[in-house]
Amino acid sequence: MLEKKWAVITGASSGIGREFARELAKNGFSLFLVARRENRLEALKEELLEDIDYEDFECIVIKKDLRKLEEVREVYTETKGYNIDILINCSGFGDLGEFVETDISKDMDMIDVNVRALHILTKMYLIDFISKDSGYILNVASIAGLLAGGPYMATYYATKSYVLSLTSSISGELRKRNSSVYIGALCPGPVKTEFNDVANCEFSIGGVTPRFCAKYAIIKMFSKKEIIIPSVKMQIASKIGKIAPRKLVVDVCANQQKKKMSR
Repeated sequence: MLEKKWAVITGASSGIGREFARELAKNGFSLFLVARRENRLEALKEELLEDIDYEDFECIVIKKDLRKLEEVREVYTETKGYNIDILINCSGFGDLGEFVETDISKDMDMIDVNVRALHILTKMYLIDFISKDSGYILNVASIAGLLAGGPYMATYYATKSYVLSLTSSISGELRKRNSSVYIGALCPGPVKTEFNDVANCEFSIGGVTPRFCAKYAIIKMFSKKEIIIPSVKMQIASKIGKIAPRKLVVDVCANQQKKKMSR
C-alpha cells in the first residue's frame, strides 16, 4: 500500500492559500493548514472533511505566527514525521505608502513573513526532499518580483524579488544535481483577496480569482514550470519589464501605486 502524501500550506486561512488547500485535497493530498487565524483554519478543515469523499483524507490545523522565528521552526518539527510531498509557502502581505512614512515595525514583520519564514521552511523541507529525491516546493512570489522596483510599495517589491532570486537559484542547483525535486515561484498580478485590505490599497487593474490562480498554479507546478504567471496580461507585462529601460519601468510602477493611494 502506498504511503499517504501530505501537503503543507502556509497562509491557508484565506485567499490563494485557502484555494490551494481545496484543490490539493481534491487531488488526493492530506493537508497541514498553517496560519495565525485558527478559527478560519478550523472552518476550512470542517469544510474539507465534509466535501472530500476518500476515506483516508486527513487535515491538521497548525496555528502559527510566522513573524516569530521559533514558530516558523515549529511548523517543520511538527510535520517532519509525515510523508510531506508538497510545501506551498503562501503566507505574505504588503503595505502601501512612501518608504519614509510606512511603519517600520510593519516593514520588519513583512520581511519576517515574506522572506525569513519562506527561506527557513524552504531550506528545511528541501533537505528532506533531496534526500528522498522527490517533492514539490512552490513559493508564492508576485509579478512585483519580476519588475525593477515598485515605489510606494518598496518593501513588498523587494521581498518578492528575494523570493524570485532564491527560487531560481535553488532551481539551478537542483538541475546541477539532476534532482527530481521541483521548486518554482508563483507570480500572480492582482488577485481578488484580502491582500488589498492589509496593504491599504485597491488595484486599478482587474484581478483573477484565487480559485483560478490556485488551479492554474497546481497544474503548472506538477508540469514543473519554474516561473508561473497565471494571467496573459501579467505575462505580457513581465516581458515588457525585461526589455524596457529600468527607470521607465519603475516610473510606470510608481504611477500605478499612486492611483491606489488616491482611491
